[in-house]
Amino acid sequence: MARSSSGTSTLLVVVLLVLTFPIWFALLAALFGVVVGLFGAAIGVIAAIFGASIAIIALPFKLLFGFGDFHFPFFQTGNGFVILLLLIVAFVLVQRGRKTGKA
Repeated sequence: MARSSSGTSTLLVVVLLVLTFPIWFALLAALFGVVVGLFGAAIGVIAAIFGASIAIIALPFKLLFGFGDFHFPFFQTGNGFVILLLLIVAFVLVQRGRKTGKA
């Protein structure tokens, strides 16, 4: 009698596993997607830091040798010095406005 009870419980466990397989499979697939997504995000952050560091290194060369002109049709500067000068003037004006309390 104990043997048939064990066989019934084993059969019940197998039936439960078969019936709940889609749920477990979906949960494992979602977990796999989250892990792969986190790895992809980490690789993206590393690539962005690398790209920003290359851009910082390249900026003086673009300014010195005139590679900073983006060829806008209505805003041509010739080189990057004019853009840098405009940024500095804007920064100074904003700082001066903050000192006097205007901005």
